[in-house]
Amino acid sequence: MNCAATPTINRKSAACLAFALCAITTAVNLQAPLYDALAARDGLGAGATTIAFACYVLGIVPVLLGLNGLADRVGCKPLIVTALLLCLLATTMTLIAPGLLALGVARLLLGISTGLTSAVAPAYMQVLLNGQDNRMATNYVTASTALGFGLGAAVTSLFVFQTPSVSPPSLWLYLAIAALALVVVTTLKDRAPSPTKRSMLRLPGYPRGSFAFGLAIMVAWATVGLVIAILPSALNQHSLSAWSGFATFGICSCGVLFQPWARRLAPRSATQLGLVILPMAYGLIAWGAVQGYLAAVLLGTVAASSACYGFIYLGGLSGVLAIAGTSTSQQASAGYFLMAYLGFSIPVITTGVLIDAVGHTLALTLFGLALLGGVIITLVKLRKAPSPG
Repeated sequence: MNCAATPTINRKSAACLAFALCAITTAVNLQAPLYDALAARDGLGAGATTIAFACYVLGIVPVLLGLNGLADRVGCKPLIVTALLLCLLATTMTLIAPGLLALGVARLLLGISTGLTSAVAPAYMQVLLNGQDNRMATNYVTASTALGFGLGAAVTSLFVFQTPSVSPPSLWLYLAIAALALVVVTTLKDRAPSPTKRSMLRLPGYPRGSFAFGLAIMVAWATVGLVIAILPSALNQHSLSAWSGFATFGICSCGVLFQPWARRLAPRSATQLGLVILPMAYGLIAWGAVQGYLAAVLLGTVAASSACYGFIYLGGLSGVLAIAGTSTSQQASAGYFLMAYLGFSIPVITTGVLIDAVGHTLALTLFGLALLGGVIITLVKLRKAPSPG
């Protein structure tokens, strides 16, 4: 095979893996626009919905912390195949028995699936590109996963607009796409298991100065979780819940557009910028949801995404890794993502319970005040922390 053909083949393999990664993350929020309808079907409220939503974290955190070295033992491809099979199973469950119980179990399986994918995707992409350009591998993974997290919700919303249902055609369409992705992945090469086995356990650590970056991603992903899990019920008060999938797309997928800008900033500066944007973006989302102004909600989710998945996510992770250095980078990364997923779950559940008790307006206001307080504390800690690198 000549040298000119090799990069083309490598890019084709990378595109195939990117398609599979997008299929995996598409499953994660596929049912997001249905949350309020599923809760109403079961006679339950926002609190129960957020608990089902947070089962995702119960799946992903143990995998990220406890199965870190699994790819060294079995290779990369089996983990991607397993992740796709879990996505197929989770989606099938919500088709067969639509309800919050099935949603909770499905979210648990999807958390495991995402955990397996997160642990192996960047390294596998580099293998398929033969180490040509690490930045290219990162861009493939970032773009495909970010697109998927919002795409499933947006497609479901499109179908719900046509025919409201708790089992819309988007779920069947997803099964076909995920099955195709499964076939595509089986054609990819894999790296041989490593003779040197890393420890499976990756305990979280917080080198001096890294905790502030962890607080930043915690408040950011708390906002993301609230938009995905709670916004549908708030919009339903104005008969706008079918649009919630586009709000999920806005907050999950648009942030990648701001990452090139974030890369040009120092980690601390990028994180600080994101923290300044976040409360204003949330205020726009909450005001739009309470008043029924859809344009404000959608604009706010894009602005929040620039903060959550653009400046804070990229700046915070870069800052943590720069502080940690090579020797403790895995522990520092684990600590960063542990705080991210704590934010993605606990504040969201608390707000859901508050909604059942005091209503959307007061609960969303209290979340906003807590968010503002968290942002101020984090900004103060970032100013006092030593500079990364």
